[in-house]
Amino acid sequence: MQTAEVVIIGGGIVGSSVAYHLAAAGCRDVLLIERETAQGKGSTGKSMGGVRAQFATPVNIQMSLYSIPFYASFDERMGYPAGYRPQGYLFCAANENHLAYLRANYQKQVAMGLRDVRLVDADEIRTTFPQLRSDDIVGGSFCSTDGFVDPYSAMIGFMSWATDHGVKLWKNTAVTGIQRDRKGISGVETTRGAVSTRSVVNAAGPWAAEVAKMAGIDLPVKPLRRMLIPTEPFDQFPRTAPMIIDMSNGFHFRPEGLGFLLAWNDPEETPGFKTDFEPGFIEKILTRAANRVPIFENLAVNPKRAWAGLYEMTPDHHPILGEAASGFFLANGFSGHGVMHAPATGKILSDLILTGRCELVDTSLLGLSRFAEGRLIEETAVL
Repeated sequence: MQTAEVVIIGGGIVGSSVAYHLAAAGCRDVLLIERETAQGKGSTGKSMGGVRAQFATPVNIQMSLYSIPFYASFDERMGYPAGYRPQGYLFCAANENHLAYLRANYQKQVAMGLRDVRLVDADEIRTTFPQLRSDDIVGGSFCSTDGFVDPYSAMIGFMSWATDHGVKLWKNTAVTGIQRDRKGISGVETTRGAVSTRSVVNAAGPWAAEVAKMAGIDLPVKPLRRMLIPTEPFDQFPRTAPMIIDMSNGFHFRPEGLGFLLAWNDPEETPGFKTDFEPGFIEKILTRAANRVPIFENLAVNPKRAWAGLYEMTPDHHPILGEAASGFFLANGFSGHGVMHAPATGKILSDLILTGRCELVDTSLLGLSRFAEGRLIEETAVL
């Protein structure tokens, strides 16, 4: 029978970061199991790739304060590019409530050590981006170290380093069962045979609840479709623009290739494993795009290039991290922030598995038990 000190289920960017951090901490007897023939076919490869520290809760800010500098030095650490582009995130407040909200968040962010965030007034936004309709913009917040990464490339970078340092990767392999004995986790059953282990990490993204069920755990993680639309080449808006968020309706966009990538969280979307792109979404998003950026009325989009991916949602939009049963660790429910928080997640899980404690964040806040105990921590800055 095969053995491994740690088995990671799920080879997306979160599982790959956990593998990297374990190996970097000296734990090389790690097996990562990916059910697809290639990594990144789940949520990782379909992500918008945004990274930001402009959050509303201390724990999310803390995870960004580890993750973004990590991405900034990624190419040097891994010898592989993550494609980090610090073009910033600009939140545009459309009323005084939005502005008060951004101000409160800004104070938290600065108190926690974020140096590059600042509040901006409406005139600066108008002057910098005269293409925006700004009659209702009353101000905003901008952080220059926020930006974008290439999720697929970052995942491969993590995994290449990990496999170069002893981690084993099984692709095209499904986990069919998780074994437990009186001490806790004792092994996993796979389509390539059984593996004996005392530590299992659930990094199965939108499919995390199914994996948890194999270990007898009820995990409140649900898949929710998110659709993204890349435009055809468009040169009438600066290529150097940040991610721009219209707080009046949540529409946001950023440069991508020679065009732009458009996103909006449709409130009518319901949970489920829906991965088909819905053509009717194009009109919804283009209406909001042209409303905020009038020249976007002329944007050309090719529906064949648009795509849908899955967020893995929790009831409070925060991840579930930590040991849920003896030897069974969770790295789930990122609610759209899995790529940006993958470095911090890898560090947190590696520390918990190898030492039983973590200094990066207070993991008791993110444990599974918070749902049963009514200790939810709402993140309101969800895109």
